[in-house]
Amino acid sequence: MLALAVPALGALVAEPLFVLVDSAIVGHLGPAPLAGLALASTVLTTVVGLCVFLAYATTAAVARRLGAHDERGALRSGIDGLWLALVLGVVLAIGLWLLAPWLVGLLGAHDEVARQAVTYLRFSAPGLPGMLGVLAATGVLRGLQDTRTPLLVAGTGAVVNAGLNALLVYGVGLGIAGSGLGTAATQLAMAAWLDALVVRGARRRGVAVTPTAGGLHGSARSGAPLLARTATLRAAIVLTTWVAAGLGTAALAGHQVVSAVWGLTAFALDALAIAAQALVGHALGAGDVPRARALLRRTLRWGVVVGVALGVLVAASSPWLVRLFSSDPEVWHAAGRALLVAAVCLPIAGYAFVLDGVLIGAGDGVFLAKAGVVTLAVYVPFALAVRQWAPGGAAGLAWLWAAFAGVFMASRALTTGWRSRGSGWTVPGSDRR
Repeated sequence: MLALAVPALGALVAEPLFVLVDSAIVGHLGPAPLAGLALASTVLTTVVGLCVFLAYATTAAVARRLGAHDERGALRSGIDGLWLALVLGVVLAIGLWLLAPWLVGLLGAHDEVARQAVTYLRFSAPGLPGMLGVLAATGVLRGLQDTRTPLLVAGTGAVVNAGLNALLVYGVGLGIAGSGLGTAATQLAMAAWLDALVVRGARRRGVAVTPTAGGLHGSARSGAPLLARTATLRAAIVLTTWVAAGLGTAALAGHQVVSAVWGLTAFALDALAIAAQALVGHALGAGDVPRARALLRRTLRWGVVVGVALGVLVAASSPWLVRLFSSDPEVWHAAGRALLVAAVCLPIAGYAFVLDGVLIGAGDGVFLAKAGVVTLAVYVPFALAVRQWAPGGAAGLAWLWAAFAGVFMASRALTTGWRSRGSGWTVPGSDRR
């Protein structure tokens, strides 16, 4: 478990560094560009996040077939996922370029903030095929129990992204457009690297790398429940950003800071969930239900412990963290208070994320989709109450994060925790029927 989780942790920490670097570089251009980045990154991560099934469904499918000693079938599933990622990436890139002003308008942005957000979205849109290609290829490698290669690629990409963005934003003088362009170029290069490794492995084992209609359809069908589940998660995040936009520019900029830090800790916790995905899928593919349950118990304990440790770290470092992203004291105050609230809720997040990973590895996507609807329905009234009655500025942002990191995460933990106590998720075999 640790052999998979530790490299996965490095890769997952490297990925949100893209957002952290963008936030830190753009933040020093002023409050309006940082607020624009908050809205644009919410749209972009929502689009990419909805396609995370390319990684999760592929991990589960590949791991199950590997557990059943069908390596060729595992790689065929991976190739189908790569082609689906390419098709979706091209379509979504075109759509994002065309619809950027409308999408930003939906989030309540106006004037300079809206202009900055649209600029970032349009310059980052060409990187969408790369972003989805990275997801699909990473899912294949995780299913094959290789988390070291994604770590190498993600770490290299994070370093290149930091240098390229600084050059384009400040050296070339492109402003927020340079940040979007640098991230897009880096993601395309990472996808080319990872996809080439998967294709080479498939060819060595005699697996065809050409697309088939049946393969694309099968990948889309297996990922549909996870797409629905992810849609509910992204809806909650978009709703949270919309509420933050109504609390004022400083609160929205502070929300971007907290979201970036939360994303870093969340992905770090998700490393355990990724290890659980690969190992649970492999165990159930081999028909070993007791091992799958043992993995559930062990990863849950680690999820809570790591959540506590991260919460202490975030709370202790919050006065310094906020200064990395902005030079505005009002933004410091808003982000600092909300970071403390988020830190308290991180143990709950660790529990919820690990449970998600176990059930995804088990192929229990249909339940996760239904649970997502329930948790979103619980969260919406709390978010709307903050929008309606909470004060603006720092106090309002703190209440908003109490609703998101507290109520929403607790609802996710309760629904998936109930499922894990039963036997509905422990279906053995190379495919979940």
